[in-house]
Amino acid sequence: MIKSMTGYGLGTRDNERVKYSVEIKSLNSKFLELSIRLPKAVSDRELTLRAECGKLIERGKVNLMVNVEYADQTAKASNINASLLKKYYTQLQQIAFELGDKQVSLFEMALGMPEVVTNSDDTVDEEEGKVLLAAFYDAIKQFNVFREKEGEVLRMDLEKRVQFILVHMTEVESMETSRIPLIRERISQYMEESVGKENIDKNRFEQELIYYIDKLDITEEKVRLRSHCNYFLEALNAPDSNGKKLGFISQEMGREINTLGSKANNAEIQQIVVRMKEELEKIKEQLLNVL
Repeated sequence: MIKSMTGYGLGTRDNERVKYSVEIKSLNSKFLELSIRLPKAVSDRELTLRAECGKLIERGKVNLMVNVEYADQTAKASNINASLLKKYYTQLQQIAFELGDKQVSLFEMALGMPEVVTNSDDTVDEEEGKVLLAAFYDAIKQFNVFREKEGEVLRMDLEKRVQFILVHMTEVESMETSRIPLIRERISQYMEESVGKENIDKNRFEQELIYYIDKLDITEEKVRLRSHCNYFLEALNAPDSNGKKLGFISQEMGREINTLGSKANNAEIQQIVVRMKEELEKIKEQLLNVL
């Protein structure tokens, strides 16, 4: 089963004190490019979340966002150190008086001095950490379901396009029976016009013709291309299917299609080869989004 690298998942968990929401979005990428946005309260959990994402997501350009809501909005509010604020304010008044500076914003200045305002959301306890991880795993579960559904759409499209290539192969085979006689007739006619029929050495001509036709034979290319297509379909439906493996097989398919086109020496067959290449390019584009 293949999975898409495009995914989305949202997980929420709460208890009587707090509610965590974890949202995961991803697009295709060769590697895992992870961007995490966390509230300050759970910043110490970033390494844990990164490690889990590496194991569970594998590849993709991933954005992970965590939001937190507290049942008691004052539970994590900022605290003001009143005694320190008064001390700063008094000192500022005294300095301003000595300098003759009649500032009216001394209070704001004192409020911005170090350690006057502190937040109590620097860390979370173990219970809140468990709620966060539960929300994360819920999001991962939805995320993987989304990837599997998108992967099934990709699988159907890839299978259809490989079948198109096999159909085009059948069209090539139907034309191939007349290809060699036409080539033989064309060469024979050219030789007769060039040197005259009576001057052609029949034995030498047959030897050269066999050598030339052998160079144009596409039997091996057809066999290998059909084999690669069947292997692609087999790998596509395998439990351990992945985009990298399918990408390697598609490269081999491309080599055989290119060789077939260069050896065909037939305008109609080359037109069919162009259609094969179009399907193969669409396959390669889709594979960029396969995990």
